[in-house]
Amino acid sequence: MAKPRKTRGESLVLRYAVLGTWALICLLPILWFLSIGFRPRTEVITPEPIYFPTFSLDAWHLLVSDWPIAQYLRNSIIAVAGSVVIDLILAIPAAYALSRYEFKGREDIGFYILSTRMMAPAIVAVPIFFLFKTVGLLDSVWALMLIYAAINLSLVTWIIRSYMLDIPKELEDAARTDGASDLRILWEIIIPACLPGIITAAVIAAIFAINEFLFTLLIASTANAYTMSVALANFTGGSDGIIYNAIALVSFIAFVPILILVILIQKHLSRGLTMGAVKG
Repeated sequence: MAKPRKTRGESLVLRYAVLGTWALICLLPILWFLSIGFRPRTEVITPEPIYFPTFSLDAWHLLVSDWPIAQYLRNSIIAVAGSVVIDLILAIPAAYALSRYEFKGREDIGFYILSTRMMAPAIVAVPIFFLFKTVGLLDSVWALMLIYAAINLSLVTWIIRSYMLDIPKELEDAARTDGASDLRILWEIIIPACLPGIITAAVIAAIFAINEFLFTLLIASTANAYTMSVALANFTGGSDGIIYNAIALVSFIAFVPILILVILIQKHLSRGLTMGAVKG
């Protein structure tokens, strides 16, 4: 006896049920982290489990009254966004040259660019500190912007280069036949063709910049240039001890912009992550 086939409606219900369950599993740690930010500190540090926590705005009042969270968030956005723009302006022409022009030592130069990302940050921490101090950029958002861009430039260049290598050269040859210059080819053909890869590289650079702690702590000596990553250290010591609910709330606020950005560009991001894959 043949088994009854599932209808289209039953298949959709099953699919949405599986996806909904998976989405809930992924969101539970985020929601739990957010719930810690809206609980009293006494309930967070108590050794006894609390199954029905109390809603409290103590951490939010602490951030608003004693902590300039808006300034730190603004510093983070300016430094990260500016560094990504600098990386793209420099990395796209460099990636185009490394992927299209034939010259002696091209592969060696490409590997050297990537190898700079493998260098231990502590090696150049002291020289960078004195460099920014000499030019008068110490303790400023502009210094953070430049150092973030310098840290991620090699990685962004290498990622975009891998996508440009997949673009057929016949497109450029046809454009050159029509009299197009290299700059016009780059702007009108190469960049639109590898736009998902560029977006992927930009998002990865933004994530690395947000998570950067060592150079931010070294350059931002006062609250004027603090970003969210360094400012979180204010809640991990002192006479009040570790303020877990404030840490959770600030971490959630720092996490939300990247989450929204990834959701908005997920179509281009998913395409860019597979665009440079090796074809079998």
